[in-house]
Amino acid sequence: MAQALAETIFDLLYLSFVITVGVIMAVRGKSNPLILKFGLMAALLGAGDAFHLVPRSIALWTTGLEANAASLGIGKLITSITMTVFYLILYYIWRQRYQISGKRGLTITMWTLAAARAALCLLPQNQWLSYRQPLEFGILRNIPFAAMGILIIVLFAREAKKANDKALRWMWLAVTLSFGFYLPVVLFAEIVPPIGMLMIPKTLAYVWVVLMGWSIFRKEQKEKKDSLSASSRAQLR
Repeated sequence: MAQALAETIFDLLYLSFVITVGVIMAVRGKSNPLILKFGLMAALLGAGDAFHLVPRSIALWTTGLEANAASLGIGKLITSITMTVFYLILYYIWRQRYQISGKRGLTITMWTLAAARAALCLLPQNQWLSYRQPLEFGILRNIPFAAMGILIIVLFAREAKKANDKALRWMWLAVTLSFGFYLPVVLFAEIVPPIGMLMIPKTLAYVWVVLMGWSIFRKEQKEKKDSLSASSRAQLR
């Protein structure tokens, strides 16, 4: 009961926050392509995770995780795909933020890794409907995903430092932490179940990513408000 209560509260707060913030940025910041991408990315993050977290909460409050293996597995599959798209959007945020042009080979690499990840996730050998899924495919499908993450880490670390970008200067660290907490779960959670608790700090790392986008959005909104106020004062003179 304690686990069900704690997880449900945490998941509800997390999903509500990222989806709400994502929708606000996507709607109110749609005139700015960077903010729009951050909004879509945050909303996708929350919507995708909901397919796994909501069935998990229901399972914890009812007949247990093993009895709900099919719904949990399908949710995990959907989350795996949406997280792949999440990193594709983050790649285009990098391009937008730092005005990157060209680099066709890099773009092809990111899309190829994303396609490989999606294809591996869709293979029946993953046994998504089973409670205990094969570790080898858990590792295999995460290889292209990890490669995408490494590219994102390197790209943001290099460009944020070069541009002295205070808003996104720690993006590389947030992504690094998310993978640092996620990979031990993939490798060892079946053997040592408490390691699954690392999904909490992994989730918080993604919240940090969203908050970076939110800070850019808030700054833009403040600048617009200040500009309108200055314009109104000038008209009254």
